Amino acid sequence: MRILMISVGQKMPDWVAAGVREYCGRLPANFLQLVELPLAVRTNSSDPRRAQAEEAQRLLKAIPDGAHVIALDPRGRALSTEELAERLDGWQHEGRDVAFLIGGPDGLTAECLARSDERWSLSRLTFPHMLVRIILAEQIYRAWTILRNHPYHR
Repeated sequence: MRILMISVGQKMPDWVAAGVREYCGRLPANFLQLVELPLAVRTNSSDPRRAQAEEAQRLLKAIPDGAHVIALDPRGRALSTEELAERLDGWQHEGRDVAFLIGGPDGLTAECLARSDERWSLSRLTFPHMLVRIILAEQIYRAWTILRNHPYHR
């Protein structure tokens, strides 16, 4: 079982890459992986929907066969860390890959949302997409520590 954070955007600032590496490194090897996809080209005169549709195709293509897909969406369901731990426990027992979709600057298309099995919101606040990677990685790590009675989550 793997958890994939499939995210639009490459060449993130060093602090983003370091934060994601930190939490991925605390977990078993290859348990949590970041899959970075290129942003579509945007100009002042281009249609943002075209760029969003191009990114959607990349996201959908990156989803492993049989994976449980969760779209990160502001209108999605909010879970507590404890609820995430329960879900993580279930996923581990199923042995199925889990793919989180993190959209680009214009978010996820209706096609990506339709492909997802669930829609989650990390917060009612708006976060930069690069920060979402770190927040999600930390929460997955925290949920994992809860399942192992590790003192990280107090």
